[in-house]
Parts: sequence; structure tokens; C-alpha cells
Amino acid sequence: MGCVKERLSSFFNNRWLVFVAAMWIQSCAGIGYLFGSISPTIKSSLNYNQKQIARLGVAKDLGDSVGFLAGSLSEILPLWAALLVGAIQNFIGYGWVWHVVTGKAPVLPLWAMCILIFIGTNGETYFNTAALVSCVQNFPKNRGPVVGILKGFAGLGGAILTQMYAVMHSPDHASLIYMVAVGPTMVVIALMFIVRPVGGHKQIRPSDGFSFSIIYCICLVLASYLMGVMLVEDLIDLSHTVITIFTVILFVILLIPIVIPITLSFFGSPRTSMEEALLPEPNKQGPSKSEDDGQDIIFSEVEDEKPREVDMLPALERQKRIAQLQTRLAQAAAEGAVRIKKRRPHRGEDFTLTEALIKADFWLIFFSLLLGSGSGLTVIDNLGQMSQSLGYDNTHVFVSMISIWNFLGRVGGGYFSEKIVRDYAYPRPVAMAAAQVIMAIGHFFFAMGWPGAMYLGTLLVGLGYGAHWAIVPAAASELFGLKKFGALYNFLTLANPAGSLVFSGLIASSIYDREAEKQAHGRHHGQRSLLSSFSRFLFVDDPLKCEGVVCFFLTSMIMSGLCIIAVVLSMILVYRTKTVYAHLYGRSRR
Repeated sequence: MGCVKERLSSFFNNRWLVFVAAMWIQSCAGIGYLFGSISPTIKSSLNYNQKQIARLGVAKDLGDSVGFLAGSLSEILPLWAALLVGAIQNFIGYGWVWHVVTGKAPVLPLWAMCILIFIGTNGETYFNTAALVSCVQNFPKNRGPVVGILKGFAGLGGAILTQMYAVMHSPDHASLIYMVAVGPTMVVIALMFIVRPVGGHKQIRPSDGFSFSIIYCICLVLASYLMGVMLVEDLIDLSHTVITIFTVILFVILLIPIVIPITLSFFGSPRTSMEEALLPEPNKQGPSKSEDDGQDIIFSEVEDEKPREVDMLPALERQKRIAQLQTRLAQAAAEGAVRIKKRRPHRGEDFTLTEALIKADFWLIFFSLLLGSGSGLTVIDNLGQMSQSLGYDNTHVFVSMISIWNFLGRVGGGYFSEKIVRDYAYPRPVAMAAAQVIMAIGHFFFAMGWPGAMYLGTLLVGLGYGAHWAIVPAAASELFGLKKFGALYNFLTLANPAGSLVFSGLIASSIYDREAEKQAHGRHHGQRSLLSSFSRFLFVDDPLKCEGVVCFFLTSMIMSGLCIIAVVLSMILVYRTKTVYAHLYGRSRR
């Protein structure tokens, strides 16, 4: 009996159980990707025009990215409470929208509907924050794969929820909004006490590599399966029974990862002596807090005083020189010959958001992300019009495809960036630069509009965009620490709506409207300023339609150029952080 209790306790506190539960929660965090399916119902029920729907889309983008409150609450409240707040926001926001759309509640003005959409979608930020904070702390040595997989499941959330909705077989399209309000809320409440940092996360387990391989295989199977199901359901009129079977298989694939913590907890061998040695020892006698602080302060002074050439020395010689300098500083401080300054964090240590905001590296990450992910989100927001302008009728096929490539980009970005830092101790942002090169090529294909370019452009931009959201959180945690990771991550996500607002709301829409106006009026001198075009985007009701490669040629070329600028920023960051990554990962290679 005691052995069973011990095994159950081990299972509940297993970090792989936390990871699997976080994957399931992230599967419900793709609400924003469903807006394209929800908006037609809102438009027809409330008699909105396209510009009013666009404003709801802006509210959705802001809700999906503005996570200051989620990051702050995750540092104050336990993570289960933060998850509960997110679930309540999701339920109230989309639940109220469902009541309005179905006539069960009074019709609200547009600004109030924007607030509801913002509140509902903002619940995702709590799901993302709790999942990432807990799992990055549980797997500090595998940040790339962990972040990539979790963000990948968030990218697939829309496709998973769409398949669940297909089983409902409801003639009332508003039931999709009901499912969005109720489904994620139930899942998060059921799992909120599981997703948390657990003890023993610094253990070295030989099974970790095999377990991650299983998860990667499941991710590939899931992506392939969803792609196949989407294509079959699009091309063939299937019965409800077949759709139900497809959905049951989907749930089976989603449940398979639970085998990993079950096997490790109930069938795994006891901890080895090496693992036990690495576990925290709370009762161990050690230096007092003040002594630890003193050592930290001395270390800070060493960082300030050591010559630059010390970092270029071989490892043993570098450690010897630093130890000598630290000894001299400690002796001088004891004699009162030097004044010790307050401890300041250095790259690779724990920063607060305020401390990070004054660092050039943090802003290099932010603006590189803004240019890269902002250009990718511009494609996602305009993919329907881009495919229509080139003569494609089934625009939703490209929307589904970019969701799958987005998922694979996130998983692959986490995997390959981890290989770079593990095998070569090279800065992770070099993987971000590679993703941005891929995106630049994808935008170029969109601009050319050659036969099949839509498919290839969707593939490249989807992969590159997704990779950003696996690489950036892991790199930020490495350079600025885990203690305030929630706040740091949620500030960086502001790059997404900022990029979308400028690149999609201003550049893409103004160029599209200008070309559409030329075609509509048959003249070539109707040039308008970007400012007037942006005003038209906000206030004019009847959008014009543009056809041909010219509609998005200039926009795509601009996006390609912005990605090249992002590559330059990423490589500057690589150059600046070489020493940090050599210190973080170089020792593990020796």
C-alpha cells in the first residue's frame, strides 16, 4: 500500500505529467486562430460590415498579445489561480458574445463587443504564461524543445477545436462560439492544479532524450493527421459517423503522451545515486543569505573589473584569473579599501522587466521579433485576400495549411535551436536569423505570384513565423533568467500586434486599396497617402476588390526587406551573446 501511494505521489509530481497537461491546455489556447470562422456568424447575426469585423479582429489581436496582467499575476498568485482567471475571462468574454449573437442578451454597441472579444481572447495569455513558466522551470536544460512543443500545440489549437466543432454537426453556426466559451474553460479548470513547477527538476534522467523523441513523433503524426483530415473533409462529403471516427482518433493521438509519465512513475526504476545527488537538500547546512549575497556582490565586481581579454582565455586559465581577482576584491572589501556596489544582474542571470528594458539585447530581440513575426502575421491576416487576388477559390485551404506549417515551425524551431546551443554552444538567436531568411524567401514567392507560389510561400512563411515563437521565449529565458520570465515573455509578445497594426493595418491595406481603386476606376493617377488609406481602413464601409499579382507585390517585397533587416538585428544579437552562450553551454560540452 505504501509503495502504491509513493508511486501515485511520484506520478502527480512528475514533471512529464506537468508537461503533458500543459500541452493539452495549449491545445485550447488557439482561440484567436478561430476568429476567421467565428466572424462570419457575428457579421450576419449583428448586420456588421467588413470594417466593423476588422475592428473586432484588432481587439482579438490585442487580447491575444497584451499579457502584462497575466505576467504580473503569475508572479503574485499560484499558477492555478492565474489559469482560473484566464478560464473565467474566456468563459465570460465569449459566453457573452454567444448570448448576444443568439439573441439571448441585448445587442451591444461595437465598442462593447470589442471589449468582450478582447476579454475572451486575453484568457489565452494566462494559459500561455502558466504553461511556459511551469515547464521552462521544470526543464531548464531543454528550453528549446519545451517551448517549441508548447507553442506548437497553441498553433494547432484552432484546427483541433474546428474538428471538435465538426462533430457537433449543428446547423446553428453560433454553437461554435458556445464551444469556444465552454470547451477551453472546462479543460483548463480540470488541469489547473497539475500545471506548476515541481521538485527535482534538475535531475539528469537518461530517459529524457527518448521521451522528447516520442513527443516529437506524436507532433509529426498529429500534424500529418490533421492535414489529411482537413483535405479529405474539404474534398469529400463525409457522413457524420466518419467525421466522428476521425475526431475520436484525434483524441487518441492527443492522449498518447500521458503514457510517458505513467511509465516513468509506475514502471520506471528508482532514482540513481547520481540523480539523488542533484536534488535540492533543504536541510543541508550552508552559508547564510547574507554570505550568499556577499559572494554575489563580489562576483558582480569581478565582472566589472576583469579585463576583456580574460574571456578569450582557455577555460582553466580564465577560471584561475577570475578566482585570483575575486580573492583580491574580497580582501580589499574586508579591509575597507574598496566599496562594494549593489549587485547588478548580468546576461544569463535573473532580470526584472525594468532591468531588462534598459538592455540593448532585449530591444534587439523585440525589434527582430516585431519585423519577423509582424510580417508573418500580415500574411496570416491577409491570406484570404492574397489567394483570392491570384484566382484561388478555396481560400480556407491555405488558412488550414499555414496553421499546420506554423505548428511544425514551432516544433522544429525549438528542436534545431536546441541542437545549436547543445552541440555547438552557439547563440540561439542564430536559429531566429535562419527562420527570418526562410520568411524573406517566402515573401518573395508571394510577390512573384508564379504558379504554385502560394503553396510554397505559405509553407516558408508558416515555418518561419512559427519558429519565432519557439526560439524567442527560450532565448529570453537564457539571457534574462527565469525568475520574471512571465513578465518578460508577455512584454515581448507585444511585438506581434504592433507589427500587425503597422504592416497589415497600414502598409498592406493601403497598397491593396490603392491598386483596387486603380482597377475600379481605370486610371493610374489616383495615388493616395498612407495616412488617408489607413483612415479609409478604419472608417469606409465598402472595401474595393483587387485582382492579380499587383495587389500584394509591393507589400510582399517590403515584408521580404523587413525580414532581411530582422536577420541583421538577430546576427548583431548573436555577436553580442557569444560569450554568454559559451558560458552557459560550453561547460556541458567539455
